[in-house]
Amino acid sequence: MKAWRAAGLLAAGVAVFAGVFCWLLLSGPGAPVLRDVGPRQVSNQTSQPLALVGDNFSQGMTLKLGAPFDRSLPLTVVDAHHAYARLPADLALPSATVQVAVPLRLTRTPSGVSLLVVNDRGFPDLTSLALTPDGSRVWAASVTTDELVGVDTETRTVSVLPGGDGPSALATWAAGGKQWLAVAHAYSPEVWVCDGLTGARLRTLPAPANATGLLVDAQRGLLLLAEHVRDTVVALSLEDGHVLWRAAVAPNPRALALSGGVVVVGSEQTGALEAISLETGTVQAPISPGSETPILGGHTEPYAGFTMGGQAPRGLVWSAALERLFVTSLGPNIGPNPDRMEVSMNGGVGVVDVARGVFERHLGFGWGVPQGVALDDAKAILYVADVGTGLVRGLDARALAQGDAAARKAALFAIPVLPPEGFPTARPAADYGIQGRAGLEMHSGPVALALSPDAGTLWVLDRFTGTLAELDVTGARQGRAMVRRQVPLLDVRSQGERRLGQILYFTDMGHSSMSCDACHLEGHGGVVLFEKTRPLRIYRTPTVRGTRETPPYFTPASTFTLEQTVITVGDRNRYFNPRLDKGEVRRLSLFTAAVSLLPNPFVGPDGAPPKSLMLPDGRTGNPRAGLALFEGKAGCAACHPAPYFTLDQDVRTRGQYLSVTTPHLFPLRPELQDGTYVGMPPPALIGAWDIFPMLSTGAAGLEVGGRGKLQVRNRFVLRDVLENYNHSPAPRVDLTPQERDDLLAYLMTL
Repeated sequence: MKAWRAAGLLAAGVAVFAGVFCWLLLSGPGAPVLRDVGPRQVSNQTSQPLALVGDNFSQGMTLKLGAPFDRSLPLTVVDAHHAYARLPADLALPSATVQVAVPLRLTRTPSGVSLLVVNDRGFPDLTSLALTPDGSRVWAASVTTDELVGVDTETRTVSVLPGGDGPSALATWAAGGKQWLAVAHAYSPEVWVCDGLTGARLRTLPAPANATGLLVDAQRGLLLLAEHVRDTVVALSLEDGHVLWRAAVAPNPRALALSGGVVVVGSEQTGALEAISLETGTVQAPISPGSETPILGGHTEPYAGFTMGGQAPRGLVWSAALERLFVTSLGPNIGPNPDRMEVSMNGGVGVVDVARGVFERHLGFGWGVPQGVALDDAKAILYVADVGTGLVRGLDARALAQGDAAARKAALFAIPVLPPEGFPTARPAADYGIQGRAGLEMHSGPVALALSPDAGTLWVLDRFTGTLAELDVTGARQGRAMVRRQVPLLDVRSQGERRLGQILYFTDMGHSSMSCDACHLEGHGGVVLFEKTRPLRIYRTPTVRGTRETPPYFTPASTFTLEQTVITVGDRNRYFNPRLDKGEVRRLSLFTAAVSLLPNPFVGPDGAPPKSLMLPDGRTGNPRAGLALFEGKAGCAACHPAPYFTLDQDVRTRGQYLSVTTPHLFPLRPELQDGTYVGMPPPALIGAWDIFPMLSTGAAGLEVGGRGKLQVRNRFVLRDVLENYNHSPAPRVDLTPQERDDLLAYLMTL
């Protein structure tokens, strides 16, 4: 018995010694430590790069992705404190799961950090629509779930086909006796050319990824694609995909329209339109509303003389008969004015003479968020989808083009597109359609339109309900239209709370032309705005992507959580008609918090910064050398530490307002702006590759042009910030030209 006890004690001692030895090995000064990850939240709709921050990193380590995925991922170690990985694109979750916290740790380490994975693969989002020229098939695409949906317009039979990685734009045409469909993608560098009747992929053309707009000019054999990584419009040969020309345009191009011998593109982040020669790719001078542009209707009409430019063009359509371009937007962007009128959203339709480069007028509806457009050119009827209120409007296009007096009387009808029976609502049904509020139809989300060849049927893509509404518009000229039926495309109800949050984000319940999306289009930033009440001045509209990690919000700080922000901004957007209830706050906060950063397109296949990167202005830098400069000689990391590159990422350091020498006011009528200055928080630099303009005022990248209109001064806004503004409270550090290029290259990979 004594011998047995002695043996047991010896074994226990050996086990304790082994445990202590392992603990010392793992926690000693040479053991790897994972301290943070950026981003801390990612979408599972595509492959995502990750940046790991810690100590004692070494080659050969792997990243352990815990439950529910249980994967091991290779790591690229750049130095002892920085390593990189790439998540695979197949991280599937149950469709009802909104998001899941996944533990991350390094090999040979017992602890790590948490990564929040948002389940966009289970959240269908139909935003693109196209109709074959013969009218026999309607096609829609869900960018999050990689699905193409085809509808036989005679039988209403629905076919769901797999798409590529993020189908983001569709176009159709007829040639050689066949109907054709083109599909561009957000995350894969290719355009699919498909049979327009079956959807079968016939060939694949190489093309830029991050496609935001797509058109086909079959007569010229051109496929025209807008993309926002390099901010260009690219003309590809329909035959073999080779690049015919590439035109640099204003940041975040999206909406496209053919207009005679040019293609017109709209910039989300400047509000300008640019016409590009189809033959040469030459870009003409930007077109935007100015102080000379009349505003007809809506509360901004008296302030037309203070217009400083446009807001994001959401839909474009060209009338060959009237030789005019129609553009849906939230109206001319009103700048500083003596009445301190700060809410300049006035959704409606603008009329543009492209040949003369003149923005002739804007007809304001006074409320709503107009989006997709379709035109019956023979009958001069313009159809407008209002994603903010659930309405489809019919307008007399000829009256819009004739002049101001005629345009005021252009409205023909506004028909609600109700959600399917039983579809959940954000509030009790009795709260809608009263006291000047939007009706239950705001839950449908008309986002895109397509008109049948005989102009008798209007197809309406309903983003929130996942349906295709069929409207009879044979009596549109007489002010009559009716919904014949709705065709279910995809089941969108699995993440019910998040879906209602999406509806709240995009809609205009208070009939104010205001919504979250009005300022933060698709969760991103937009143009600069004259706003914020105190101090009232011109501010850059920041992105929502990734902001769940970087409170507090506003300058000076006035809200300290997303929930507080949702209450403050949501109530003001509605003009308190009505105040958000607790359920709406919860749902809108859930949706907003799930808006993830886009995957950085400038890192390598392994997720790491490459050793060489061509910058937007044609110069070349070494991002890895830039990393050393960022954390060393340049001193950037003191105010912009990894992984979000802001002090606000950490509860211990957030809320600091530093005195910096960047402009406190944008130089447009400064006497009408409030110059009160309390310092500025260091902005997050993660995702900086897709931010325009920069600085709190937007002064980096923009300038005041003729007639007080804003215009792009420097498309490569990061260089503008680095070379023309001392954005640090510390003395400026002199960098060589190559060091500046290296530092900029690193910033592009954040």
